[in-house]
Order: sequence, then C-alpha cells, then structure tokens
Amino acid sequence: MIPRTRLLALLLLAPSLAMGSDVVRHKLPGNSTFPIAAAVEVPAGRTTVYLSGAVPPVANAEAPANSVAAYGDTEAQTLAVLARIQAQLEGMGLAMGDVVKMQVFLVGDPGNDGKMDFAGFMKGYSRYFGTDEQPNLPARSTMQVAALANPGFLVEIEVTAVRP
Repeated sequence: MIPRTRLLALLLLAPSLAMGSDVVRHKLPGNSTFPIAAAVEVPAGRTTVYLSGAVPPVANAEAPANSVAAYGDTEAQTLAVLARIQAQLEGMGLAMGDVVKMQVFLVGDPGNDGKMDFAGFMKGYSRYFGTDEQPNLPARSTMQVAALANPGFLVEIEVTAVRP
C-alpha cells in the first residue's frame, strides 16, 4: 500500500509529468511563410539562457576605424553576428535551433536613405532560421534604432535560448 503522502505527491506531480517537455512554436496566422514564430511556449523546468547583444567583428581592417565600411553592410553584419551567436551557443552546448526569442536592433543604413535595410537583414537571417537544416523559428522583434555603441555597427542581436 502507498502511504498517503506519497500518493498525494504523485497526484500533484502527475499533471506536470504528463505535459510534454517540448518547446511549442506557434506559426503566424493564415498561410504566412514569413520565417518567425508568432509565439513560443517553453515548458516549466527548462533552463533559459539569455545572451547579451552581439555585434559584428571588423570585416575590413583597411577601412577607416569605426566606419560602416569596416564592418560591412547590413547583410554582412547580420551574417557575422549570427555566426558569433552560433559559436557562443555551441560553446554552451546549444544550437541555433534552441533559440526561442530574438531582438534585432538595426541602424539606418546611410546607403539606404537612413532607413534600416530590412531586406539585407532577412537575407542573412534566412540562412540560419527556417531552413531545411534548421527549421526552428524564434519569436522575433526587429526595430530601427538611432545608433549603436560603435558608429560602424548597423546590427546588434540579442537571443534567448532554451536547453533541450
């Protein structure tokens, strides 16, 4: 016979055990093919990892310091930042598919009349998310900001990941 306290503990624990431990990614409404999740649900008990904002490394050391030419256009900076994020995640035993939330800060591109180059960002982003190799999509916000810490930066990205 099971003691009452054990039985009570099992009954209280049963609902959480019955819940799956899988992250649930909700698609955008309608037939949208836009590569982000409308929402992401993370089950209780999962470890959440918050990465600080990542910025691009110098791509052209011969360009003037702190210039856009030194870091590249929005697409190049996006690819470099996502590569940095991927390396950081891998160093922690995680992968890009574990990212559940992304915040993207884009500076207006001087070559784009001071507007953010969203198309350039999406070209880089789409190489890491929503691919056959890595289909998981994060919930994401993308915004234009007045400036970042270095005048050559056009892109800064923060991510939140969940341990599998």
